[in-house]
Amino acid sequence: MINEYMFCPNCGKSEQKKDTFCRRCGMFLPDFDKIKKSQNTPEAHLKANAFLNLTTAIVSLGLAIALYSIFLGKENTPFIIYLTAGFLTAIFFWQVQAFVRTLLLKKHFKRNKNQNNQTETQTEFAAFEALKTSELLNEADFKDVVAASVVENTTKSLAEKIKPKSSQAEH
Repeated sequence: MINEYMFCPNCGKSEQKKDTFCRRCGMFLPDFDKIKKSQNTPEAHLKANAFLNLTTAIVSLGLAIALYSIFLGKENTPFIIYLTAGFLTAIFFWQVQAFVRTLLLKKHFKRNKNQNNQTETQTEFAAFEALKTSELLNEADFKDVVAASVVENTTKSLAEKIKPKSSQAEH
């Protein structure tokens, strides 16, 4: 089961439902998992564009061929039919060039993504190799260490109360 509760990032109130408002401060609490899943990458948009370009090109060419085959050379054919067929032919060529450009853009994104991944990995590895462990970690600082404490609600179950140190020293 996916955790359907969250902490309010504004006031810290726990057990808040996602996609609602905080019961303490009133801040809207979005469901980040849902937002993350719904976001499309540029590659997904290019895939949809390529499909729509190809579909539009095929339909417009089919309609242009149908108009030319039915009306070409017939007497009393209105000029608007030839104009429409010419317009559909122009749409076909426009969509084909848009489809080709979309494919080139997808290829360009893929190439850049591969180059960026390789460059980042090489840069990170080179930076890590150059540093010594002593340069990566700070020296431990124990002067401000605070001892762990017992939560107030758990002290109710103790049978004997602990006396303060000052009163114990007097006896």
